[in-house]
Amino acid sequence: MIKTCLKNGQEVIIRLPQKEDAQQMIDFYNVVGGETNFLSFGKNEFSMSLNEYEKFLEVTKKVDNSIVVVATVNDEIISIASITSGQKARTKHVGTFGIVVSKKYCGLGLGVKLMDYLMDWSKSNGVTKKISLVTNEENTVAIELYKKFGFEVDCILKKDNYVNGEYLNTVIMSILF
Repeated sequence: MIKTCLKNGQEVIIRLPQKEDAQQMIDFYNVVGGETNFLSFGKNEFSMSLNEYEKFLEVTKKVDNSIVVVATVNDEIISIASITSGQKARTKHVGTFGIVVSKKYCGLGLGVKLMDYLMDWSKSNGVTKKISLVTNEENTVAIELYKKFGFEVDCILKKDNYVNGEYLNTVIMSILF
């Protein structure tokens, strides 16, 4: 657990989630899905059940190459960030990065703090050698942040997402350690 401050002076706690956080995490995803067009799901489209998500959190805690963290203000989840990896020998060195920040807390430096935390964790876990991510091409602020951390564009999947009646491209990025 770490305590840090946002640009507006609010204290944030970044910590590993507990099984008891699972429902609040699901609820968070279902709300933020409607706040932006940059996610792979919309409002109320996060489909994992409580039981499935609790199991996911427990399994993630037991492996060396995956992590999920939550950022909270006054015990309210304001962000979830993760690096998840498979366990097959040929690909367990590759993690998939994901981050979701509540719209209310965007632009306050939380994304940078979470990226710092997860990049440090990745470099020190002894397994992860590559991190990949996918994002919507219109998510330019996030793409610039990823580039500042050393991510490079691997490819663009044309018309890969359909949002509000429009086809959008998906950008796949990665970083090697």
